[in-house]
Amino acid sequence: MHVETRPGGLCGGFLALVAALAITAGIASAQGVESKESVDAIVGSEVQEEETQAAVDEDKVIAAIENTAEATRTVRKVSKLAKVEIVFLTDATASEGGPPAAIQAKVEENKADIAELRKELEGNAMLFHAIDSRQILIQDVLAVSFPNPDSVTIYAAAKPAG
Repeated sequence: MHVETRPGGLCGGFLALVAALAITAGIASAQGVESKESVDAIVGSEVQEEETQAAVDEDKVIAAIENTAEATRTVRKVSKLAKVEIVFLTDATASEGGPPAAIQAKVEENKADIAELRKELEGNAMLFHAIDSRQILIQDVLAVSFPNPDSVTIYAAAKPAG
């Protein structure tokens, strides 16, 4: 077997690629992909958080669930937002018994659309990093709404980490 050893040859190109990957990995671990600055850089804007009771925002959550098909189409296309807001519905977690009855009924009614939304969220690096950096499991996302073209609100049946 003959291996090209000239600089810039197959072996040289491979070694350059390995070196570039090692440097990139070093930078990523030095910054920490879990750091707030790294996540904000990936997302492109600061991720804001809010804690509330699902019962308090029930109408907003239900409206967002009813609009899941449209939100999913937007998630597929969006690559830049000025504002990302994550709303923790602390009383809707599994440990608290799940969402209130009216929200749970809408979740069941829109089960297939919500599954598709979650799949698209996993495929959108910006939104996935915003969710993942807050230690929210994708199955805890109940709904997403786009109150205007530059912002998104993500409703999650979760409690903030920490």
